[in-house]
Amino acid sequence: MIDTLLVLLLGWIAGILINYLSDVLPTHRKLTAPFCPACKAPLTSARAFLSYALWPRRCPVCQKFVGWRSWLVDLGAIAAALWLWNRLPTPLDFGMAWVLLVFFGTVTVIDLEHRLILHVVSLAGAVIGIGIGTWLHGWKMTLLGGLGGFSIMLGIYILGIVLVQVVARWRNASIEGGEAMGFGDVTLSGVIGFLLGWPGILGGLLLTILLAGLASLVYTVVMLVLRRYRPGMALPHGPFLIASAIILLF
Repeated sequence: MIDTLLVLLLGWIAGILINYLSDVLPTHRKLTAPFCPACKAPLTSARAFLSYALWPRRCPVCQKFVGWRSWLVDLGAIAAALWLWNRLPTPLDFGMAWVLLVFFGTVTVIDLEHRLILHVVSLAGAVIGIGIGTWLHGWKMTLLGGLGGFSIMLGIYILGIVLVQVVARWRNASIEGGEAMGFGDVTLSGVIGFLLGWPGILGGLLLTILLAGLASLVYTVVMLVLRRYRPGMALPHGPFLIASAIILLF
């Protein structure tokens, strides 16, 4: 019973951290005091922070609620923590997985909301990835995995830019955002490479392509049915890289 309550608490803390990092990093690129997403007022007092992070999730300045995303992230993090605790054999494994939960959650939320994979987040992920990857695969396979993931995705990134420019000129149109993917996807692939090692990153990238292709197909069909489809619409790639890493790691 005590273990379950502790895991629930750790899941809740993970959710709070993901929400906080997803709010401040896209704006400031560093750790700062949280602020209201609506009025941008800094929440520096203890009371304001508790209202922001715990309850009632309302800004004390403009009285607007923080938003439904914070509750969904909390619930998702708690559910993930419970699943990890019941799946992994030792508390050490759970501790490393909890760190990955915060990292993966932060990357996913920021990429879905802002179409960004921040370099400061990828840098932190590289430190985490090298540490955990070395524990799992040894330092040689870990570094090879990171180099392989970065290099392969860099090639895909450059090829994507060329193809987008060719198609844009041929159709006299443009792709939203100007690129098939962002450079943040390249750096994130390096992080995933550290975690999966070599040759695991090859399976990770292949699974990413399959998941992204399937999701894009479903998304395109839905948009066509709703008559909201526009040529060049693209999905963020970060969540699919994260999903492939989760599937192969756990």
